[in-house]
Amino acid sequence: MAPGDFGRRPRRPLPRADGAAYRRRVPPKIFVLDTNVLLHDPRAIFKFEENTVVIPIYVIEEIDSFKKELSERGRNARQTARFLDELRARNGHTLQEGVLLENGDEGRLVVAVPTHADELWKRRDNKQMDNAIMGTALELRDANPDRPVVFVTMDSNLRIRADAMGLRAENYEGGRLRARDLFTGIVALNVPKDAVDALGKREVLDARELDLGPGVHPNAGIVLKDRDHPRHTALGRYDASEDRVVPLRVGRDGAWGVRPRNLEQYLALDMLLDPDVHLVSLVGKAGTGKTLLAVAAGLQTVLDDGAFQRLVVSRPIFPLGRDVGYLPGTLEEKLNPWMQPIFDNLEYIFAGSRRRADVRDYAELVRNGTLQVEPLTYIRGRSLPNQFLIVDEAQNLTPHEVKTVITRAGVNTKIVLTGDPDQIDNPYVDAASNGLTIVAERFRGEAVGAHVTLVKGERSELAERATQLL
Repeated sequence: MAPGDFGRRPRRPLPRADGAAYRRRVPPKIFVLDTNVLLHDPRAIFKFEENTVVIPIYVIEEIDSFKKELSERGRNARQTARFLDELRARNGHTLQEGVLLENGDEGRLVVAVPTHADELWKRRDNKQMDNAIMGTALELRDANPDRPVVFVTMDSNLRIRADAMGLRAENYEGGRLRARDLFTGIVALNVPKDAVDALGKREVLDARELDLGPGVHPNAGIVLKDRDHPRHTALGRYDASEDRVVPLRVGRDGAWGVRPRNLEQYLALDMLLDPDVHLVSLVGKAGTGKTLLAVAAGLQTVLDDGAFQRLVVSRPIFPLGRDVGYLPGTLEEKLNPWMQPIFDNLEYIFAGSRRRADVRDYAELVRNGTLQVEPLTYIRGRSLPNQFLIVDEAQNLTPHEVKTVITRAGVNTKIVLTGDPDQIDNPYVDAASNGLTIVAERFRGEAVGAHVTLVKGERSELAERATQLL
């Protein structure tokens, strides 16, 4: 196959109004995928519609080096290899010639073996692999001047280098959500004074009369503002099943001595305490009270309300899946550095709460099994019925890892995900592709889910000013 015919397929004439035929004016693109795209999403192969997807042979080599890892990256490497092998086996052409993809008779996959392939075994060094992969994309660009060639990589430095060499480079956007597009979970409306007063008196309002607007999602927080006196407000929540706005059930006392200090916290606590909402996502910067509210609500629903059998608080040991044996000491001593932020919140709650005289401290709850604080590493394969599960620092999880967590939920289990997309330690996700923001958006229209973005820091005046200024 000539370089200029790389991945090319015959173009079928399209009918014109006058009965004549003409060829497609805009040729299909050639997308060259970097290794990190497939390690992030193996199904990226199928997400480029009718265009040609090219995987350089060097990418296959790198994928092979990750397949034995017992991690999300290793799982994706193995899945990528399975996809390629299935496509190879069921098509009448070789991968080098190009095989048809699942998206009809237009999309095509090609494994590129460039002219300098004899140097493959000399480029096993990771520092040279990037150059080899980008070199393949450059060769395709030069061999196909009539077709747009796009290099797709999640490596920002590699995109910069490609751009400097005249190669069009883009980030992989499949399954990504721009952080600024993440909805807050709250709708504010200017309404007559009577409506504000009615909700303030804990009356139920007809949503149709309020004109909430298109796209309002189930369990959205509703802030009614007096149109003549904007400081006169009332808080409620949208009940999609009855198409109405209902007052919040959370009072000033909050839960287990933790009192909400702003409207977002009121709304968050109301959703956390509602047994009919099975998945809650809380997003906010440091100090907004995400974990504290979740833990307080868990203690309330488990110990006081008896709605759940056990409170489980977990967080990923970063990197997720790393064996705690790397740390010295007993299992408890190994976990303490990772779990200490959760213990800090528990100590704060028990120090300020006098609601349960029969429970002296959280250690007693740990001993009797009512409270479990554990790493997220061991959750795969478990079934968690009748439990209140909190996953802290969920922004460090990939969408697949969050899916693994949520699918552990058994009958009568509530899952709370908390995190800050601006504080990500996992190098394989970012503010747009992490599991926390993806779940918040995907469950936006589900009655079993709820989301709140917390804005105001309440940890201390110093902490809030540091967040704003530094």
